[in-house]
Amino acid sequence: MSAGAQLTVTDLRLAARHPVDHKVIGEHRRLGDVPMHIVNISAHGFMIKGSVDLQRGERVTIRLPEIGRIEAHLIWATEGRCGFQFERIIRLDDFVRMIDTLQPNPRLRRRR
Repeated sequence: MSAGAQLTVTDLRLAARHPVDHKVIGEHRRLGDVPMHIVNISAHGFMIKGSVDLQRGERVTIRLPEIGRIEAHLIWATEGRCGFQFERIIRLDDFVRMIDTLQPNPRLRRRR
């Protein structure tokens, strides 16, 4: 039996993604602090540039503006990019405030 996460949502890649340039420190039970560079984010998850020493399904906890601490699971990793799914969906009003903080230039934000 796999020790990884049992994810209920299998494919949310069609969710609206917002480009960001945000560096965070992920907390991992085995690796400790893991530097991460988030390059896009949605209410369901995020993508980082660079690779991490994690296996599919492993968890990290990050801190996001307006959201606070949130856990995410590694869904995929390929060619220097990794995709993570949040353990819960971020509420729309919180997500909008977070995007306004992470992407202050309104011309670069997706239309709502």
